[in-house]
Amino acid sequence: MYIERKLTMSYIVKKAENQIYEIIKKALAKAIENGQLPEGEVPEFKVEVPADRTHGDYSTNAAMVSARVFRTAPMKIAAALCENAELDGTYFNKIEAAGAGFINFTLGSAYYADILFDVENKGEMYGHSDYGKGKSALVEFVSANPTGPMHIGNARGGAMGDCLAEILSWAGYHSEREFYVNDGGNQIEKFGLSLDVRYKQHFGDPMEMPEDAYHGQDIIDHAKNFAEIHGDKYINATEEERRNALVEYALPLNIQGLERDLLKYKIKYDTWFRESTLHNSGEAKKVVDMLTEKGYTYELDGALWFKAEQFGCDKDFVLRRSNGFYTYIVPDIAYHYNKLVTRGFDRAIDILGADHHGYVPRLKGAIQALGVDPSRIEVVLMQMVRLVRNGETVKLSKRSGKAITLVTLLDEVPIDAARFFFNMREANTHCDFDLDLAIEESSSNPVYYCQYAHARICSIFRKMSEKGVEFNGCTEENAQLLTASEEKELIRHISSLTGEIESAAKSLDPSRITRYALELSTLFHKFYNACRCDIEDKNLQQARLFLCKCVKDVLYNVLTMMKLSAPESM
Repeated sequence: MYIERKLTMSYIVKKAENQIYEIIKKALAKAIENGQLPEGEVPEFKVEVPADRTHGDYSTNAAMVSARVFRTAPMKIAAALCENAELDGTYFNKIEAAGAGFINFTLGSAYYADILFDVENKGEMYGHSDYGKGKSALVEFVSANPTGPMHIGNARGGAMGDCLAEILSWAGYHSEREFYVNDGGNQIEKFGLSLDVRYKQHFGDPMEMPEDAYHGQDIIDHAKNFAEIHGDKYINATEEERRNALVEYALPLNIQGLERDLLKYKIKYDTWFRESTLHNSGEAKKVVDMLTEKGYTYELDGALWFKAEQFGCDKDFVLRRSNGFYTYIVPDIAYHYNKLVTRGFDRAIDILGADHHGYVPRLKGAIQALGVDPSRIEVVLMQMVRLVRNGETVKLSKRSGKAITLVTLLDEVPIDAARFFFNMREANTHCDFDLDLAIEESSSNPVYYCQYAHARICSIFRKMSEKGVEFNGCTEENAQLLTASEEKELIRHISSLTGEIESAAKSLDPSRITRYALELSTLFHKFYNACRCDIEDKNLQQARLFLCKCVKDVLYNVLTMMKLSAPESM
């Protein structure tokens, strides 16, 4: 006999589900012994939480899947199991057959009490699990072009990637954050060209900037500062020498700027991995040689092609051009081989823009050809961001007249709001970022709403203290007084945190956590309006204060997981 579980839940939830298994097992044995059912064994069955809570807290299809085994109608099997079920010593106080043979279980007060004691005992560890079994996961995100400032898409990717890495850690993975610095290829050549033109212009050269070069103010500033340091020393140097010098000066400054801006955004990377190391170490050449040795390449028109069609791609693609230079995908192949083989990460998770849709199968095909399981590469494709102000799409910054960057966004809206808003939608959906709502101090602002719930709980304890009432701990007996529907609904949601974190880790979807926080806040406000703490019944009062404390602790855990502040007053 087997219970199908989608994910491992928290300790108390798992205990309750295991009790259902034992109840069904023992009831079956008794029903067979009593002659109500023939000999047989219940096949795999599901234990689920019904969408409609009037059908109980848990439901199982054990009777329905057993109809063929026992050659008996499901409803008759369900009735026999319910009749022989022993609930004493379990979390359940009611079992009943329903519908076409479902068996529904209703939780008793001891379950709700134990959930709260579990929160109290675990404290800041509540929500953590061993779902990931310590496997390693490398989350690569943002990886913005180092030739210019980060844009709004990078802001969304940063919030998602950072939160996802933290979720994976909470779910029992060893997670690391990595920024892949594209310091090679065409964009660096264009960067050098752009700096070169501005440097020459600084000394009076009338040459014009090519249309497809970088026209930003940052390029002008870099060239000016370089000239102030070196003067016209490089004017008469070779083009290669001059551009190399300019890039060697400006690129580290840009990378430092990226790191500084991301730290402001509360993102700290474990590793800044440079593309250039793949070329300098020979790793890029190595993967091309390996593919050739395995017979997965061929030459055509002077170029080296990968037999991608053999690995499910729509067409073959070029690895090395006829001029001897590698295409952009070669260092990416080498990079993922480095992650999965050289460094030995179990999972390589990339957060990329939606324009990488066609790139992913090509990358996975090459990795498979190298003998690595392509499923270890997991890609989250992120849709575009639309900034909205006064209901209208924002295209330009009023201050600079240029596209809004990560830095200008964080000048306009609180960092907490940016991180929360960018994690409110699944990656595969477009994101409308309301600039007005992000700074609004009202319940309409979702992050403010969640933070206010935390502050309100802190306020409850302050006000009760002013009235001479302190929370002195809660007994099991008092905790079982929490029987109001608003109390039970709130505790049930608290109990689901571990499962939600694991679901978010499995689906690579941080938006599950923002939704959890919003629902927790909503249920708390609902409880607050229905169940007062300033009451004469001191036992119930302590129980409700205990519940308030547990909600505060859980909300704190969720907010800090997303690197958001949990204010005590607002």
